[in-house]
Amino acid sequence: MRLEGTRLRFSQRHPFLFGVMMILLAVVLVMGATAFLRSVGLAPGGGFRSDKLGVVELEGMILDSAEVVGWIRTLGDDKAVKGVLLRVNSPGGAIAPSQEIYQAVADLAGLKPVVASYATVAASGGYYASAPAHVIVANPGSITASIGVMAEFITVAEALDKLGIKPEVLTTGRYKAAGTPMRDLTQDQRDQLLGLMRDLHEQFVDDVAAARKMERARVAAVADGRAVTGRQALELGLVDMLGSESQAFDRLKSMCGIEGRAVLVRGPVKERTLLERIVGSLKIDLSSQAVQGWTFSYK
Repeated sequence: MRLEGTRLRFSQRHPFLFGVMMILLAVVLVMGATAFLRSVGLAPGGGFRSDKLGVVELEGMILDSAEVVGWIRTLGDDKAVKGVLLRVNSPGGAIAPSQEIYQAVADLAGLKPVVASYATVAASGGYYASAPAHVIVANPGSITASIGVMAEFITVAEALDKLGIKPEVLTTGRYKAAGTPMRDLTQDQRDQLLGLMRDLHEQFVDDVAAARKMERARVAAVADGRAVTGRQALELGLVDMLGSESQAFDRLKSMCGIEGRAVLVRGPVKERTLLERIVGSLKIDLSSQAVQGWTFSYK
């Protein structure tokens, strides 16, 4: 019997809701403790483990290199990280960011073992960025290579003329307006832009040949923009072995002298927008580097 005026506790008034809250709190505490133990090299039930392997996620369109390069440098500075797996699932993207990731991977490879693992696609800029890895592992059905440069733009000069609209474009040089949608290209402008693209293409070939330690002529022979499967890439010398991400980890552990399990440190942590998730699932390469209306991309 309850005395009049006696106030019941929340747990007594709402026992079911209180029970649910306690369960949720326990789950949160366990998850938090587990994450903390892993971050400091402690595994529940496994005691202290000092061996760590870093994982760099190179996912989607390469439009900016800051997060990936920053994470690569973090792993390079962490002496507890014995080696790094570069997991690539990218159709390519902008030129300069691909080159910056390439250089960061090359620097990392000078410090510790690096293995690249290809998922669905590691083409164009995605292949470029990962080329300096000590070992490249691709699935037989991964799509890779696509060594080349593409530029595209739209002109509306004829449409404007039909509408009776005559645009004026003032420049201080004959090449300055190359690629503007208001005018068709002159032959001089076309030649100049093709020269620019050829130089970017040569940089791509040079860097792949250097990273893969291949004869330049051998790389140039397949640098015509073609995409190939992982199995074809192995025959061409563009990858080192066929296998899954798990097999790539096994290869990395062997290179690092690690037996058994190791702590995985993954990054960079990035929240993707809904549009990025849709585009990533479709594997559509929309990335580019725009210059005067032109778009240049490694595709």
